Amino acid sequence: MTASTTLRTGHIGINVTDIERSLAFYRDVLALDVLAEGKEEGQRYVFLGQDGRLTLTLWQQADGSYAPGLAGLHHLAFEAVSIERVRAAETRLKELGATFAHEGVVAHREGSASGGIFFHDPDGTRLEIYAPTGAETAEAPSSAAPTCGFF
Repeated sequence: MTASTTLRTGHIGINVTDIERSLAFYRDVLALDVLAEGKEEGQRYVFLGQDGRLTLTLWQQADGSYAPGLAGLHHLAFEAVSIERVRAAETRLKELGATFAHEGVVAHREGSASGGIFFHDPDGTRLEIYAPTGAETAEAPSSAAPTCGFF
């Protein structure tokens, strides 16, 4: 593929059980704006983004919480501009009572400069906020596998 035909992720869509709860979570944690929403019963959705660019869509059509044992989404990762931004997100997540997979910022693997936080949304979807540098002194939870692989 040439550079002009290379694909990149446009946006991510997530099924949720409670649109209002998930909207509050993603808007507050990721500082996303509501770009559009559908409020018709049976067809509730929200489009979220920044600076008018669509990042995430939420669809209220799930009957149960995230199941990591089924095929499909493994986890969703968001890149922050700095490790300080990752720590700020961690503070906000703690205020919201989010469930974390690891304590504090962890390295992606031993000796890695990149690292972040690993947590779950209100429906149990696995999420990550990381920075490409700044985690040089952070420990990795496992030496046998990448941190984002099993949480």
